[in-house]
Amino acid sequence: MHDAPPVVEPLAGEKEPLAAGLKQRHLTMLGLGGVIGAGLFVGSGAGIAVAGPGIILSYLLAGGLAMLVMRMLGELSAAMPASGAFSVHAERALGRWAGFSVGWLYWFLLVVVLAVEASAAARIAHGWVPGVPQWGWVLLFMVVFTAANLAAVKNFGEFEFWFAALKVGAIVLFLALGLLAIFGVLPDTDAVGMTNLTGQGGLLPHGWSGVISGVLAVVFAFGGMEVLTIAAAESEDPARAVGRAVRSAMWRILFFYVGSMLVIVTLLPWSSLKPGESPYVAVLDRIGVPAAGQIMNIVVFVALLSALNANLYGSSRMVFSLAERKEAPRALLKVSAGGVPRRAVLASVAFGFASVILNLKWPDSIFQYLLNAVGSVLLFVWGLIAVSQLLLRPRIEREAPERLTLRMWCFPYLTWVALAAMAGVLVLMLTDDAARPQLLWSAGATAAVVVVALLRDLRKRSSATAEH
Repeated sequence: MHDAPPVVEPLAGEKEPLAAGLKQRHLTMLGLGGVIGAGLFVGSGAGIAVAGPGIILSYLLAGGLAMLVMRMLGELSAAMPASGAFSVHAERALGRWAGFSVGWLYWFLLVVVLAVEASAAARIAHGWVPGVPQWGWVLLFMVVFTAANLAAVKNFGEFEFWFAALKVGAIVLFLALGLLAIFGVLPDTDAVGMTNLTGQGGLLPHGWSGVISGVLAVVFAFGGMEVLTIAAAESEDPARAVGRAVRSAMWRILFFYVGSMLVIVTLLPWSSLKPGESPYVAVLDRIGVPAAGQIMNIVVFVALLSALNANLYGSSRMVFSLAERKEAPRALLKVSAGGVPRRAVLASVAFGFASVILNLKWPDSIFQYLLNAVGSVLLFVWGLIAVSQLLLRPRIEREAPERLTLRMWCFPYLTWVALAAMAGVLVLMLTDDAARPQLLWSAGATAAVVVVALLRDLRKRSSATAEH
């Protein structure tokens, strides 16, 4: 085993060569909008199907876990801002193998999921303009966002600011209309009372097992918040910026998710909602909003483009950080005069294009295997964030306590609670017939990357020993 590197040594090094082009408003909106995606607007229907009104508790549990992870990550990123964020933290806490593994797995996750988002957005756009083929829309989206990310980091920030503003505005409007409908204030509506919450089998029609299954259905919708801490490294005051963004985002995100579910299952009988169909559209139809389906299509379209933009940004910064630490080709370190890692952007978008082609040509075979291989990687990332925080927090307190401007609650107890919850989700996935293949594929991909990382580590140590 090797000695753990001191925390303060890398912090005293040179400043990141990337441009500090992101403002506090960019990071705040990225924190709010980063986890509001198509998974909430459309995928929440699957959770309601298995949990009924108990989906409210499912979101509370899943959102609580996500908030704990966000707090841990925020603490580390405020103390040690870096473009590689949790990959850098894992390396400092556990060694190079951990930083290599989590960095490459997260990059792989982003560029594969990018294909899903590009294809889904193209499908919606093709429905609006059938004359343009789906691949044409994919090409347009990829070119636009690649150009924006190559030009300047502030372009990414502006795109995400307005995308997030639209998503947040849509949810706030949805909550306002929903509450007015619940109390019978809107025209042609009567107060619904508690009928839909207590009828149809009650609050927990499938018992607590339904609530737990609901957690499994919705927990991965909270992925995406990690990009906030990657982006913070390109702000003028990373430590202060990430702390403020994390504090402002966490409770509001939980409010948006849980509040939305409360409105949906109060207004509509849960059994009337079908997996794969947006419960938001069903509520808007119930209220009498004209063209509800098209309105939600626009919101989902924006959410998909937002996720595409964020994934392209996050993947380029992660591979750039790996190159900085000699865990990726050094050629990717080339930075433009404006402070943009253009080669890292192009490398990420190239693999993203390849993933899109696989998704368009073989969505049910080759691409499905890729998607399964990264489906549960988020849990590995979250797990390493928690382990890194457990190990680094005491060292930061000992070596640079003034850097702890944002602290994890009830350390170390809530960190252990979060790790136990993640272990619980893994057990649930093993016992669920639908989720098990995804978990096994992801476990295989993770194991393969970890083995490569350990072999690289061993070879470097052997070379260093031979030189001495």
